[in-house]
Amino acid sequence: MPKIEKTEQEWRAELTAEQYRILREKGTERPFTGEYDHVFAPGTYSCAGCGAELFTAETKYDSGCGWPAFYAPASHEAIDEETDRSYGMIRTEVMCASCGGHLGHVFPDGPAPTGQRYCINSASLRLEEE
Repeated sequence: MPKIEKTEQEWRAELTAEQYRILREKGTERPFTGEYDHVFAPGTYSCAGCGAELFTAETKYDSGCGWPAFYAPASHEAIDEETDRSYGMIRTEVMCASCGGHLGHVFPDGPAPTGQRYCINSASLRLEEE
């Protein structure tokens, strides 16, 4: 996947303050406040920072965690993962492979067929409804 590189000034100019805080500063939304938490319309979820396709509505489910949850990314090339040791926890951070934007975290407590729960901030996504 081609890598998108921009200066922090360019990111600040293109993103809302909330999108910048989450995508570029690894922030998080408060649970149950995100735009897409309870949206289940058909479509594709793209990165709010660069437009790369990240998830499809077919893999979205209501996990009850307070954030949009998916059991699989659109493709394994769409996301990058790395260990996050912040806040005294060990988690797996999920980032957009194209622009490096922070999306959320993945946990091994999701439904079949993958058993994964990609817990993603709404502000890091853009839904393109079908």
